[in-house]
Amino acid sequence: MKWTCLIITSFFLGGSFVPAPAKEKITVVIDPGHGGSDPGHLSSDKNHKPEKELNLIIAKKFGTYLQIYLNNVTVIYTRSDDSFPTLDDRVNVANSMGVDYFVSIHCNANERKTVHGTESHIHSMQSKSSLNLAKEFEKEFSTRAGRKSRGVKDSDDRTHSLQVLKYTHMTSVLVECGFLTNEKEAIYLNTDYGQDILASAIFRGFRSHITHEHPGIKFVKPVSNTNTPSSSSPSTTTTTKPTTNSTGKYHIQIMSSKEAIDTQSPEFKKLGLGVTRTKLNSNSAFKYRYTIGPYSDSESARRDLEKVKKNGFKDAYIINLSE
Repeated sequence: MKWTCLIITSFFLGGSFVPAPAKEKITVVIDPGHGGSDPGHLSSDKNHKPEKELNLIIAKKFGTYLQIYLNNVTVIYTRSDDSFPTLDDRVNVANSMGVDYFVSIHCNANERKTVHGTESHIHSMQSKSSLNLAKEFEKEFSTRAGRKSRGVKDSDDRTHSLQVLKYTHMTSVLVECGFLTNEKEAIYLNTDYGQDILASAIFRGFRSHITHEHPGIKFVKPVSNTNTPSSSSPSTTTTTKPTTNSTGKYHIQIMSSKEAIDTQSPEFKKLGLGVTRTKLNSNSAFKYRYTIGPYSDSESARRDLEKVKKNGFKDAYIINLSE
Protein backbone atom coordinates (compact mmCIF):
# COMPACT_ATOMS: atom_id res chain seq x y z
CA MET A 1 0.00 0.00 0.00
CA LYS A 2 2.84 2.43 0.78
CA TRP A 3 4.45 1.72 -2.59
CA THR A 4 1.19 2.42 -4.38
CA CYS A 5 0.77 5.74 -2.62
CA LEU A 6 4.32 6.72 -3.45
CA ILE A 7 3.77 6.09 -7.13
CA ILE A 8 0.56 8.10 -7.20
CA THR A 9 2.20 11.04 -5.42
CA SER A 10 5.13 11.02 -7.80
CA PHE A 11 2.80 10.79 -10.79
CA PHE A 12 0.85 13.92 -10.00
CA LEU A 13 3.39 16.05 -8.15
CA GLY A 14 6.16 15.31 -10.59
CA GLY A 15 4.13 16.77 -13.44
CA SER A 16 4.53 13.63 -15.53
CA PHE A 17 0.83 13.30 -16.44
CA VAL A 18 0.46 13.20 -20.22
CA PRO A 19 -3.07 13.58 -21.60
CA ALA A 20 -4.16 11.28 -24.39
CA PRO A 21 -3.33 12.77 -27.78
CA ALA A 22 -6.23 14.45 -29.55
CA LYS A 23 -7.81 12.27 -32.19
CA GLU A 24 -6.86 13.39 -35.69
CA LYS A 25 -9.22 11.16 -37.69
CA ILE A 26 -11.97 8.63 -37.22
CA THR A 27 -12.71 5.22 -38.73
CA VAL A 28 -16.14 3.84 -39.58
CA VAL A 29 -17.05 0.27 -40.46
CA ILE A 30 -19.93 0.11 -42.94
CA ASP A 31 -21.72 -3.23 -42.81
CA PRO A 32 -24.01 -4.15 -45.74
CA GLY A 33 -26.34 -6.72 -44.18
CA HIS A 34 -26.76 -10.29 -45.46
CA GLY A 35 -24.98 -11.38 -48.67
CA GLY A 36 -23.96 -14.56 -50.45
CA SER A 37 -26.40 -17.40 -49.80
CA ASP A 38 -28.42 -15.14 -47.47
CA PRO A 39 -30.57 -12.83 -49.63
CA GLY A 40 -32.29 -11.11 -46.71
CA HIS A 41 -35.84 -9.87 -47.28
CA LEU A 42 -37.52 -10.06 -50.69
CA SER A 43 -40.06 -7.92 -52.51
CA SER A 44 -43.16 -9.54 -53.99
CA ASP A 45 -41.97 -8.20 -57.38
CA LYS A 46 -39.56 -10.74 -58.85
CA ASN A 47 -37.87 -7.97 -60.85
CA HIS A 48 -36.79 -6.22 -57.66
CA LYS A 49 -33.38 -6.71 -56.12
CA PRO A 50 -33.14 -8.78 -52.93
CA GLU A 51 -32.26 -7.00 -49.72
CA LYS A 52 -28.62 -8.10 -49.83
CA GLU A 53 -28.07 -6.22 -53.10
CA LEU A 54 -29.87 -3.08 -51.96
CA ASN A 55 -27.89 -3.06 -48.72
CA LEU A 56 -24.61 -3.22 -50.63
CA ILE A 57 -25.63 -0.49 -53.09
CA ILE A 58 -26.74 1.95 -50.38
CA ALA A 59 -23.72 1.11 -48.21
CA LYS A 60 -21.28 1.84 -51.03
CA LYS A 61 -23.06 5.07 -51.90
CA PHE A 62 -22.82 6.13 -48.25
CA GLY A 63 -19.12 5.27 -48.17
CA THR A 64 -18.52 7.16 -51.40
CA TYR A 65 -20.21 10.27 -50.01
CA LEU A 66 -17.91 10.08 -46.98
CA GLN A 67 -14.80 9.78 -49.13
CA ILE A 68 -15.77 12.58 -51.51
CA TYR A 69 -17.09 15.17 -49.09
CA LEU A 70 -15.19 14.60 -45.83
CA ASN A 71 -11.59 14.66 -44.69
CA ASN A 72 -10.07 12.50 -41.95
CA VAL A 73 -12.59 9.65 -42.21
CA THR A 74 -11.39 6.12 -42.97
CA VAL A 75 -14.02 3.76 -44.40
CA ILE A 76 -13.91 -0.03 -43.95
CA TYR A 77 -16.53 -2.41 -45.37
CA THR A 78 -17.42 -5.77 -43.85
CA ARG A 79 -18.12 -6.87 -47.41
CA SER A 80 -17.75 -5.17 -50.78
CA ASP A 81 -19.23 -7.95 -52.93
CA ASP A 82 -21.82 -10.71 -52.77
CA SER A 83 -20.09 -12.58 -49.97
CA PHE A 84 -21.44 -13.54 -46.55
CA PRO A 85 -19.37 -12.58 -43.51
CA THR A 86 -20.84 -14.25 -40.43
CA LEU A 87 -22.17 -12.10 -37.62
CA ASP A 88 -19.03 -13.01 -35.66
CA ASP A 89 -16.90 -11.88 -38.61
CA ARG A 90 -18.66 -8.52 -38.78
CA VAL A 91 -18.23 -7.90 -35.06
CA ASN A 92 -14.59 -9.03 -35.13
CA VAL A 93 -13.74 -6.71 -38.02
CA ALA A 94 -14.98 -3.73 -36.03
CA ASN A 95 -13.56 -4.73 -32.64
CA SER A 96 -10.15 -5.88 -33.88
CA MET A 97 -9.41 -2.65 -35.74
CA GLY A 98 -10.28 -0.23 -32.96
CA VAL A 99 -12.78 1.69 -35.08
CA ASP A 100 -14.94 4.54 -33.83
CA TYR A 101 -18.27 3.82 -35.53
CA PHE A 102 -20.18 0.84 -36.88
CA VAL A 103 -23.11 1.42 -39.27
CA SER A 104 -25.05 -1.58 -40.55
CA ILE A 105 -27.31 -1.10 -43.59
CA HIS A 106 -30.53 -3.13 -43.99
CA CYS A 107 -34.01 -3.13 -45.51
CA ASN A 108 -37.04 -4.22 -43.53
CA ALA A 109 -40.09 -6.49 -43.86
CA ASN A 110 -43.41 -6.97 -42.12
CA GLU A 111 -46.35 -9.33 -42.44
CA ARG A 112 -48.61 -6.28 -42.78
CA LYS A 113 -47.91 -4.87 -46.23
CA THR A 114 -49.13 -1.41 -45.23
CA VAL A 115 -46.25 -0.93 -42.80
CA HIS A 116 -43.60 1.41 -44.19
CA GLY A 117 -40.88 3.81 -43.07
CA THR A 118 -37.33 3.88 -41.76
CA GLU A 119 -35.96 2.73 -38.41
CA SER A 120 -32.61 3.08 -36.67
CA HIS A 121 -31.69 0.34 -34.19
CA ILE A 122 -29.28 0.47 -31.25
CA HIS A 123 -28.57 -1.99 -28.47
CA SER A 124 -29.67 0.16 -25.54
CA MET A 125 -31.05 3.63 -24.96
CA GLN A 126 -28.31 3.95 -22.34
CA SER A 127 -25.73 4.07 -25.15
CA LYS A 128 -25.88 7.85 -25.54
CA SER A 129 -23.57 8.17 -28.53
CA SER A 130 -25.38 5.41 -30.43
CA LEU A 131 -28.73 6.97 -29.51
CA ASN A 132 -27.64 10.40 -30.72
CA LEU A 133 -26.34 9.02 -34.02
CA ALA A 134 -29.54 7.04 -34.56
CA LYS A 135 -31.59 10.19 -33.94
CA GLU A 136 -29.55 12.05 -36.56
CA PHE A 137 -30.21 9.28 -39.08
CA GLU A 138 -33.95 9.36 -38.45
CA LYS A 139 -34.06 13.14 -38.65
CA GLU A 140 -32.39 13.05 -42.06
CA PHE A 141 -34.57 10.18 -43.27
CA SER A 142 -37.58 12.32 -42.44
CA THR A 143 -36.31 15.65 -43.79
CA ARG A 144 -33.67 14.95 -46.43
CA ALA A 145 -35.23 11.77 -47.83
CA GLY A 146 -38.85 12.65 -47.11
CA ARG A 147 -39.52 9.20 -45.65
CA LYS A 148 -41.73 8.25 -42.74
CA SER A 149 -39.54 7.81 -39.67
CA ARG A 150 -40.57 5.02 -37.32
CA GLY A 151 -37.99 6.22 -34.82
CA VAL A 152 -35.13 4.71 -32.83
CA LYS A 153 -35.53 1.16 -31.51
CA ASP A 154 -33.50 -0.75 -28.92
CA SER A 155 -33.44 -4.34 -27.64
CA ASP A 156 -36.42 -3.64 -25.36
CA ASP A 157 -38.51 -2.50 -28.34
CA ARG A 158 -37.44 -5.50 -30.39
CA THR A 159 -37.63 -7.89 -27.40
CA HIS A 160 -34.32 -9.36 -28.56
CA SER A 161 -30.71 -8.30 -29.09
CA LEU A 162 -28.87 -7.87 -32.38
CA GLN A 163 -25.40 -9.37 -32.29
CA VAL A 164 -23.74 -6.63 -34.34
CA LEU A 165 -25.03 -4.03 -31.89
CA LYS A 166 -24.65 -5.91 -28.62
CA TYR A 167 -21.05 -7.04 -29.07
CA THR A 168 -19.41 -4.20 -30.98
CA HIS A 169 -17.31 -1.96 -28.73
CA MET A 170 -18.02 1.37 -30.37
CA THR A 171 -20.91 3.64 -31.36
CA SER A 172 -23.10 1.25 -33.36
CA VAL A 173 -26.34 1.74 -35.29
CA LEU A 174 -28.27 -0.54 -37.65
CA VAL A 175 -30.47 1.37 -40.10
CA GLU A 176 -33.53 -0.05 -41.82
CA CYS A 177 -34.01 1.93 -45.03
CA GLY A 178 -37.58 0.86 -45.72
CA PHE A 179 -39.92 -2.12 -46.08
CA LEU A 180 -39.57 -4.38 -49.09
CA THR A 181 -42.96 -5.86 -48.20
CA ASN A 182 -44.61 -2.49 -48.88
CA GLU A 183 -45.20 -2.21 -52.64
CA LYS A 184 -44.63 1.54 -52.91
CA GLU A 185 -41.56 1.51 -50.69
CA ALA A 186 -40.08 -1.50 -52.52
CA ILE A 187 -40.32 0.43 -55.78
CA TYR A 188 -38.58 3.43 -54.19
CA LEU A 189 -35.79 1.25 -52.76
CA ASN A 190 -35.19 -0.22 -56.20
CA THR A 191 -34.63 3.15 -57.91
CA ASP A 192 -31.28 4.85 -58.30
CA TYR A 193 -32.86 8.03 -57.01
CA GLY A 194 -34.17 6.39 -53.86
CA GLN A 195 -30.86 4.71 -53.16
CA ASP A 196 -28.97 7.98 -53.67
CA ILE A 197 -31.30 9.94 -51.40
CA LEU A 198 -31.24 7.33 -48.63
CA ALA A 199 -27.44 7.15 -48.76
CA SER A 200 -27.30 10.94 -48.70
CA ALA A 201 -29.54 11.02 -45.63
CA ILE A 202 -27.31 8.50 -43.82
CA PHE A 203 -24.27 10.57 -44.81
CA ARG A 204 -25.79 13.82 -43.57
CA GLY A 205 -26.81 12.26 -40.26
CA PHE A 206 -23.36 10.79 -39.78
CA ARG A 207 -21.67 14.08 -40.68
CA SER A 208 -23.80 16.02 -38.19
CA HIS A 209 -22.98 13.57 -35.43
CA ILE A 210 -19.22 13.39 -35.93
CA THR A 211 -18.76 17.14 -36.30
CA HIS A 212 -20.50 17.56 -32.95
CA GLU A 213 -18.65 14.69 -31.25
CA HIS A 214 -15.19 15.56 -32.60
CA PRO A 215 -14.96 19.36 -32.76
CA GLY A 216 -11.16 19.21 -32.98
CA ILE A 217 -11.18 17.35 -36.28
CA LYS A 218 -11.68 19.24 -39.54
CA PHE A 219 -14.03 16.97 -41.47
CA VAL A 220 -15.78 19.11 -44.04
CA LYS A 221 -13.88 19.95 -47.20
CA PRO A 222 -14.12 23.48 -48.62
CA VAL A 223 -17.00 23.78 -51.10
CA SER A 224 -15.57 23.94 -54.60
CA ASN A 225 -15.95 22.32 -57.99
CA THR A 226 -13.22 19.83 -57.04
CA ASN A 227 -15.57 18.12 -54.60
CA THR A 228 -17.74 16.87 -57.46
CA PRO A 229 -17.05 15.15 -60.78
CA SER A 230 -15.10 17.31 -63.21
CA SER A 231 -17.17 19.52 -65.49
CA SER A 232 -14.42 19.99 -68.07
CA SER A 233 -15.46 17.25 -70.50
CA PRO A 234 -19.20 16.69 -70.66
CA SER A 235 -20.19 14.10 -73.23
CA THR A 236 -24.00 13.94 -72.96
CA THR A 237 -26.56 16.46 -71.78
CA THR A 238 -30.30 15.92 -71.24
CA THR A 239 -32.63 18.76 -70.25
CA THR A 240 -36.20 18.60 -69.00
CA LYS A 241 -37.22 22.03 -70.31
CA PRO A 242 -35.62 25.46 -70.79
CA THR A 243 -35.22 27.54 -67.67
CA THR A 244 -36.32 31.14 -67.51
CA ASN A 245 -32.64 32.12 -67.53
CA SER A 246 -31.30 31.41 -71.03
CA THR A 247 -27.85 32.94 -70.77
CA GLY A 248 -25.16 33.19 -68.17
CA LYS A 249 -22.37 31.25 -66.49
CA TYR A 250 -23.85 30.45 -63.07
CA HIS A 251 -25.65 27.19 -62.31
CA ILE A 252 -27.11 25.48 -59.24
CA GLN A 253 -25.71 22.00 -58.76
CA ILE A 254 -28.38 20.01 -56.94
CA MET A 255 -26.83 16.52 -56.81
CA SER A 256 -24.71 13.88 -58.56
CA SER A 257 -25.25 10.15 -59.07
CA LYS A 258 -23.57 6.97 -60.26
CA GLU A 259 -26.45 5.95 -62.54
CA ALA A 260 -28.59 8.21 -64.70
CA ILE A 261 -31.74 9.44 -62.96
CA ASP A 262 -34.76 10.48 -65.02
CA THR A 263 -34.97 14.26 -64.97
CA GLN A 264 -38.76 13.92 -65.20
CA SER A 265 -38.86 12.24 -61.78
CA PRO A 266 -41.35 13.76 -59.31
CA GLU A 267 -38.52 14.87 -57.01
CA PHE A 268 -37.07 17.05 -59.78
CA LYS A 269 -40.38 18.22 -61.24
CA LYS A 270 -41.58 19.55 -57.88
CA LEU A 271 -38.83 22.19 -58.07
CA GLY A 272 -40.61 23.88 -60.98
CA LEU A 273 -37.21 24.59 -62.56
CA GLY A 274 -35.47 23.05 -65.54
CA VAL A 275 -33.08 20.28 -64.46
CA THR A 276 -30.17 19.34 -66.70
CA ARG A 277 -28.43 15.97 -66.41
CA THR A 278 -24.84 15.95 -67.65
CA LYS A 279 -22.79 12.81 -68.17
CA LEU A 280 -19.19 13.46 -67.19
CA ASN A 281 -15.90 12.03 -68.32
CA SER A 282 -14.45 11.52 -64.87
CA ASN A 283 -12.65 8.94 -62.76
CA SER A 284 -15.05 9.69 -59.93
CA ALA A 285 -17.65 7.11 -58.89
CA PHE A 286 -20.30 9.72 -59.69
CA LYS A 287 -20.87 9.90 -63.47
CA TYR A 288 -23.82 12.29 -63.70
CA ARG A 289 -24.36 15.83 -62.49
CA TYR A 290 -27.73 17.59 -62.16
CA THR A 291 -27.92 21.36 -62.47
CA ILE A 292 -30.36 24.23 -62.84
CA GLY A 293 -29.55 27.28 -64.92
CA PRO A 294 -27.75 29.07 -66.42
CA TYR A 295 -28.09 32.37 -64.59
CA SER A 296 -26.60 35.66 -65.70
CA ASP A 297 -25.56 36.60 -62.16
CA SER A 298 -24.95 34.86 -58.86
CA GLU A 299 -27.74 36.77 -57.07
CA SER A 300 -30.40 35.30 -59.37
CA ALA A 301 -28.97 31.84 -58.79
CA ARG A 302 -28.94 32.43 -55.04
CA ARG A 303 -32.66 33.21 -54.98
CA ASP A 304 -33.50 29.90 -56.65
CA LEU A 305 -30.95 28.11 -54.47
CA GLU A 306 -33.07 28.83 -51.41
CA LYS A 307 -36.10 27.29 -53.13
CA VAL A 308 -34.09 24.22 -54.15
CA LYS A 309 -32.84 23.68 -50.61
CA LYS A 310 -36.31 24.03 -49.13
CA ASN A 311 -37.51 21.31 -51.50
CA GLY A 312 -35.13 18.69 -50.18
CA PHE A 313 -31.81 19.28 -51.96
CA LYS A 314 -30.01 20.78 -48.98
CA ASP A 315 -26.53 20.09 -50.35
CA ALA A 316 -27.15 22.17 -53.48
CA TYR A 317 -24.76 25.03 -54.21
CA ILE A 318 -23.83 27.54 -56.92
CA ILE A 319 -21.11 26.76 -59.45
CA ASN A 320 -19.50 28.81 -62.19
CA LEU A 321 -19.05 26.59 -65.24
CA SER A 322 -16.97 29.19 -67.07
CA GLU A 323 -14.08 28.66 -64.67
